[in-house]
Parts: sequence; C-alpha cells; structure tokens
Amino acid sequence: MTAAQPQSTSLRHRLRRLLVGTGTFLAVLVALAAVAFAQQVQRQDAVTQDLFNAIVASDGAYIRLIDAETGLRGYAITGERASLAPYEDAVASGISFDAIVDAIDRVGVAPSVLEAASRADRSARAWLEDYAAPLVAQIEADGPQSVQPGQVDRGQEQFDQVRLDVAAFVDELREMREGISAELTSWTRAASTVVGVLAVVAVTVGVVLWFALRRWVVEPLESVAHDVRQVASGELGHAVRAEGPDEVVAMARDVELMRVALVDQVRSVETARAEVEDAHARLAERAEELHRSNRDLEQFAYVASHDLQEPLRKVASFTQLLQKRYGGQLDERADQYIDFAVDGAKRMQRLIQDLLGFSRVGRTGTEVVDVDLAAALATATDQLSEAIEETGAVVTHDPLPTVRGEQPLLVQLFQNLVGNAVKFRSPDRTPLVHVSARRVTDAWELVCADNGIGIDEQYAERVFVIFQRLHAKDVYDGTGIGLALCKKIVEFHRGTIWIEQPADGVGTRICWTIPDERPEQPSPTGDQPGAPQDPIGAPRAQDGATP
Repeated sequence: MTAAQPQSTSLRHRLRRLLVGTGTFLAVLVALAAVAFAQQVQRQDAVTQDLFNAIVASDGAYIRLIDAETGLRGYAITGERASLAPYEDAVASGISFDAIVDAIDRVGVAPSVLEAASRADRSARAWLEDYAAPLVAQIEADGPQSVQPGQVDRGQEQFDQVRLDVAAFVDELREMREGISAELTSWTRAASTVVGVLAVVAVTVGVVLWFALRRWVVEPLESVAHDVRQVASGELGHAVRAEGPDEVVAMARDVELMRVALVDQVRSVETARAEVEDAHARLAERAEELHRSNRDLEQFAYVASHDLQEPLRKVASFTQLLQKRYGGQLDERADQYIDFAVDGAKRMQRLIQDLLGFSRVGRTGTEVVDVDLAAALATATDQLSEAIEETGAVVTHDPLPTVRGEQPLLVQLFQNLVGNAVKFRSPDRTPLVHVSARRVTDAWELVCADNGIGIDEQYAERVFVIFQRLHAKDVYDGTGIGLALCKKIVEFHRGTIWIEQPADGVGTRICWTIPDERPEQPSPTGDQPGAPQDPIGAPRAQDGATP
C-alpha cells in the first residue's frame, strides 16, 4: 500500500486553485448576465421600436381608410372633386397590412397576427377595388345622381367589415406587444438578479483573496522580515525561520544562508581587522624608525657639509701650497704624487657637494609655485654661459608651459641636462641642444635633444643609477650623480624620466613628464610662428636661450 502523495504547499499551486475556481464561477455568472442583458435589449427594441412602429402604422392606415370612406360618401352626394382628396391619398399611399407584418418579421410574428393582417389587407383591398373604384368611375361618368341607395348601403356594409378586420389586426398587435413587454420585465429581473449575485460574489472573492494572501504571503513574509530585522539590529546569531508556502520557505532559507555567510564574513573581517591593526602598529614602528633615520641623515648631511669639508679643504689647500712651493724641486714622481693628491681632494669636494645636493632634493622646504619652464631654462643656460661660450654650443627651445613645482629644482634639472649635452659633445660638430614640450593626457612631456656622442641603448637605464659612469674620469670629469639627481627631481615632481634613441641615431634624447596641475592651458606646439620644428635642425636661440 503506497502512501498518499503530499498535497503541494507552494503559493503558486494554492493561488492557481483559488483563482481557477473563483474565475470559473465568475465566468458563468458573467455569461448568464450577458445572456440576460442580450435578451433584455432584444425585447426592449421589439417593444419600443418594432411593435410600437407597427401599431402606429396600423392606426395610420386605419385612419386613412376612414378618411377615404368619408370623402367617397361626400363625393357621391355632392359630386365635388375636392371631397375625393382623402380617397386619392389612401390609394396613392398603397395601404398594405401585410407589409406592416413583414417589417416586424425579426420579432417572431405569431400565426394569429399573420392571419389577422391578411384578413384586414383583403377587406381593405376588396373595398377599394370592388366598391370604391367602380363608384368613382360611375360618378365621374354619370354624375352623383346616378348613385343608387342600394349601392350606398352595400358600400357601408363592406366598409364595416373592413373596420372589424383592421381593429382585430390592431388588437392582435397590441396583445403581442403586451406579451413581449412581460418577457422584457422577466429578463430585466433576471439580469438584475445576476448582477446582484455577481457583485456579492465579487466582494466575497475579494475578501477570500485578502484573507488568503494575508495568511499565505503577508504573515509568512512578516515573520521573515521580523527575523531579518533582528539580524540587522546586531543579533547575528538569531536564526531565520522558514514557514509558509514553498516560495517563502525557499526565500527564508536563502536569507538564512546569507546570514550564515555574513557571520563567516564578519568573523573574517574581524580577523582581518586585527591583522590590519597589527600591521598598522608595525607600520607606525617602521615610520618612527624611518623618522629617526631621516634625522640621522640630516645630521650626516650637516656633518658632511661642515665637519667633513673643513679637513678636506685643509688637505687640498696645503697640498696646493706644497705643489706651489716645491713643484719642480722634487723629482718627477713626487710632482705626480702631489698632482694626484690635489686632484683627489678636489674630486672629493665635488663628490660631497653632489651628494649633499642629491640628499636635499625635496627636503629644502622650497615653496611649490607656478614655474615658467622657459624662464627656468634661461636661468640654467645663464649659469652655464661660460661652458656654452667656450664650446660654441647653441641652445634652443619650443614654447614651454608653466607647471607647478619647486623653482630651484627645475632650474637644476635643466642645468644638469644642458650641461651633460655640452660636456658629452661630439668633437667634429657644433653642440646643438633643443628643448621641446607637448601635452599628453594630464601631463606635459618634455624632451632635451642634442647631437652629442649619444648613449648606447643597453645603458639607457644604468645612467640614472647614482655613481654610474660610462667613461673614465680622465676622459670626462664628473661624479656620476648628474642623471641620478635629474631622476630624483623628476620623481619628486611625480613624473618619470627615460632615454629615447634618436630616429637618425645621432645624439641623445632625454624625455621626462611633469603632471599638469594647473587649469587647462594651450598646448605649446611648434606650429607657432618662429618656433623651430626640428629640435636639432634649427640652430637659433629662442627667448631665454643662450647661443
């Protein structure tokens, strides 16, 4: 014996059963109401239009016959043609009671009405054709004196029969109209009853639906909402109960799964927060250590700029005095040793000064202002005027923008780049240096191009590392800090710097970017009058450049 199938508790199944049952009942009531209203309208049209018009037409035909008979008698007595006008109108109108019946055929005419209409039509036609028409012809031919009393009596008897037949026909029509009126009353009551029942059923269905939806939907959802509010208020351990139809139970289970997942996530977040707090504490310790390291670096810079340079200056000074006083008096090897000592002391001084400059980038506290790069380039070339004049170098530039930055650092950037271009010039051509700028998204990209000896592509990254030199110190002097200092200045201004290989393979192209933090300004392009198009191929000075 198999167990009975459990009845479905889904909301969809419950609503389907309820709506199908009530919908079927309402459809039957609506169909009955439609039939009642259709019958009511049909009877109402028959009573107020078809039968009413038929009775009016019958009464009109009866009156025209009476007027015709009266006019015929007057014509028979007086012989005056004017008395015959009602008769002529009746003949011209074509009195036909059968036609009246045909007009109401759609109502469904009873056989007694048809028979009465035929009798009235035959009586009227017989009086008109058998008596009235011959009498008119006789009077027209022989005059009214030719009419015999017997003729008058016979005509009166025949017209009395017409009266009886027409009255009987009209009475049949009236009885038929009264019967249909009674049917109209019955159908009207039936339609009203069905409408009343339909209204009561509609209200009942509405009440049943309201209670059903409240029990099946509202109350289960309110229970789930109550549990959700408790969870939302902070009671994450409060379970969400699953009660009601299958859909609500499924939703409650999903919410419960979400609560469990939320509890797991909260625990994970709390663990992560503890880890973040621990990392923050360690980061604060590191920051404190970095702060102490910066203070130590500042103390080192102070020592390097004062305590270390003072004995170095003494060594250089006394070594130079020794070279001046005893130069040429000792042997050649002694003079060479003295030269080495003097050169080493000077190089040590330059190295310390360059290191101080490198360590001070971004630490001098100089105000960040709007810097005209053309003016900064002019200041840099002015400081390099001696080297530029000595080598005959030509420094040009396109229109340059104004950016936000530290004026001294940007001047030093141009000084290092132009100074490198002049220093590493080609011995077989005049040094040409050109600075250009173009707008790229939200930054300015600048290029310092020269026609010097160039930098091999394999060393494009190495040259920006501090103390990296590509040439021996006896070929080109320097400490190897210049381009490293340029990189630090550019990165301090939140830009990047790199080396591009020239398209023609001649010279060096050093590129860097500086973010544009000023309101939008026109892009300085070489399309302006007088601005050189080729960075190297236009050896003529612009504003702020030193030839």
